[in-house]
Amino acid sequence: MSQRLKNIVKAGSLLALASIAFGLGAARADEIVIGASLPLSGPLAGFGSFQQWGYKRAVAEVNKAGGISIGGTKQMVKLIIRDDKTDPNAAASNTETLISRDHVVAMLGSCTPALVNAGALVAERAKKPLVTGCDPLEAFKSVRKWNYVWDLFFDEPELAAAQFKALAELGAQTNKKIAIWHDNGPDGQVVGGKIWPALAKDFGYEVVQNAEFPVDNTQFTSIIGEAKSKGAEVVLVDAITPQAIAIRKQMAAAGFTPKVLNIEKGAEPVQFAEALGKLSDGILVGGYWDSSLPYPGAADLSKAFESETKLTSSQHIADSYAAAQILLDAIASAGSTDPEKINAAIAKTDKTYAVGPVKFDENHTAKLPIVSLQWQGGKTVIIWPKAAKTGEFLFPLP
Repeated sequence: MSQRLKNIVKAGSLLALASIAFGLGAARADEIVIGASLPLSGPLAGFGSFQQWGYKRAVAEVNKAGGISIGGTKQMVKLIIRDDKTDPNAAASNTETLISRDHVVAMLGSCTPALVNAGALVAERAKKPLVTGCDPLEAFKSVRKWNYVWDLFFDEPELAAAQFKALAELGAQTNKKIAIWHDNGPDGQVVGGKIWPALAKDFGYEVVQNAEFPVDNTQFTSIIGEAKSKGAEVVLVDAITPQAIAIRKQMAAAGFTPKVLNIEKGAEPVQFAEALGKLSDGILVGGYWDSSLPYPGAADLSKAFESETKLTSSQHIADSYAAAQILLDAIASAGSTDPEKINAAIAKTDKTYAVGPVKFDENHTAKLPIVSLQWQGGKTVIIWPKAAKTGEFLFPLP
């Protein structure tokens, strides 16, 4: 773990403790209380730190403008954040506490299917509205028919297809042999176990290896050795950040450098590139947001984050900021803290936010447009589609 990531985790944990302490008191009658369970410690702390910033920024903006009118009276919004420590059981428990002890009127989600869905099921049973990003749509829809939970994020089939389309349009010449490595989590099984193999066949590739591993696995030398021996020039990976970092380092140690390396999920946050340095150059990752995209406030959002934190921004500041804005807009539109009225207002969302256009469908999902990102010099650039690109495609992998 890089020192910067350690600092972020430590800061996030302290903030979480402060939020918990703040949330133990009874809610004031003139406050609108909302809550979130986030991974501020544990393997996904990098994601949680960005989400926390996005949620808190949206709330701060509303409060700075005077709050939200409820029954003709302006009320401030109180946001309570609890640390789920990257543990689904803690995410569920935190959600129970937010509802029963903190008396929230609505909530915001955690990150990744395991954490989001654990909390979402509790919210659903309690009939409390919850708006989230950071949960791939197919994994979200596969759990149940949702009535009170709403998800804006990318669609796994579109994200999985993006890199195949990018490689074809950008003219990447390989031997068409692919190795697929994925964890056994919900999204890993969907993307790596089902979607990628089917797409590989459609795009004329041969899958020479499809390896699944536990979400806490740390050794990948045998998987890497098999892919190398089978001559795979394209490697597709779906794993969380600590594993993604370990995989890249162990590939380098084994002298295995395919022409294309695409790592979903774990290669998203900047902590991935910070931990790897030059080893991150050339790695592809699917994306759904960049500050260069023509959405209202997109450029300002990234600048604000980097100015306040002195850190490189992440696309997760956008979906979390938008999720909070959507919930706050719904409360304002309802003019009420009644969960049923808030939920009905969320359903009517049809607006372009900093993350892009958001309109929920019958499955309570809003699909965000996909781009292909590549790490170059510690930052991601858009390499596809061509109309949105902010950098040139680095090929083959250095």
